[in-house]
Amino acid sequence: MSTARATNEPQESGGAADVAALIPMLRRIVAARIGQHPAAEDLVQETLLRVLAAEDRIEPGMLEPYAIATVRNVMATMWRQDDRDARNQHRIHDPSEPDEAEEVVVASEEQSAITEALRRLTDREREVLLAHEVSGRATQSLAEETGSTANAVAAQLKRTRARLRVEYLLALERTEPPTDRCRAVLMALSSADRRRQREVDAARHLLECDLCARLSQPLLGRGPVRDNEIHVPISADPDIVAARSAAREMAVRAGFAGADLTMLATAVSEVARNIVRFASTGEVTVELLEQPRPGIRVVARDTGPGIADVDRALEDGYSTYQGLGLGLPGARRLMDEFNIVSETGHGTTVSMTKWFDTKGRG
Repeated sequence: MSTARATNEPQESGGAADVAALIPMLRRIVAARIGQHPAAEDLVQETLLRVLAAEDRIEPGMLEPYAIATVRNVMATMWRQDDRDARNQHRIHDPSEPDEAEEVVVASEEQSAITEALRRLTDREREVLLAHEVSGRATQSLAEETGSTANAVAAQLKRTRARLRVEYLLALERTEPPTDRCRAVLMALSSADRRRQREVDAARHLLECDLCARLSQPLLGRGPVRDNEIHVPISADPDIVAARSAAREMAVRAGFAGADLTMLATAVSEVARNIVRFASTGEVTVELLEQPRPGIRVVARDTGPGIADVDRALEDGYSTYQGLGLGLPGARRLMDEFNIVSETGHGTTVSMTKWFDTKGRG
């Protein structure tokens, strides 16, 4: 396994339309699982309704992973219902009405998961959590016992609750994460810690790990709603247009116009096109920056085969397909800052920034 990195400057470090853009991806997922099943389109529509209902609570950048987890859950529900109907065909009563015994089993499983999750906490975590949540002890009172501060105790409680949510979901699934990275990603999602999510590259991990994608659904949407980021899932040519439109929309808000706006949109098209051609799936994130000065940052991330020779890929005229676009070299020239990291077998991340010239800005 090799990692390649190239840069021309040091890198610092929707609405209903966004949901509608998920339709092609959802249809592909459903078709891959159930083919031409009569209920295929109903499953897609049910997923869209659930995503729309939860949109205000979904952390920016997590719309696609949330939709993927939701459609999987919707299909699983259909399979369970079909199985239940088949097993109860011989009965006179309506099998759609849950048996009391089944409800008891579900409640028992949930209680067991809670017990197991509490057991996995440290003694100190469990003691403070129960004292606060069950006994009603104030953070100041708990802090005085240990010579700490109320803010420190509150921060500890926040971390403990985040860990408890993660451990509960794992216990309910009766599974352990397949990689060491999984718990870190789930913890970052559970605590709604955006900085930590970036550090562990949570968005990429959810594309790679089916378990975390599934478990992430109840953990998403815990942070404040942000309108300075747009995340566009990329898997087909229409998504290239969506990414370009999202970048233009964000850039106009930042004050871009004329040639700068065109250059930004063109660069976004090129990196999105690379995802479609070489990686099949990925995402483009467009972020409105205020610091260190106004600008737009674009991150194109995929989990494809990676680029073996990044330096060569950045040479003018180099291409592995007969396309008419500008490619990565062109995108680099169009932006003020450009950085690419590629790991063979694990995908590529392109980060690029366009700064807004504030001269003459009213």
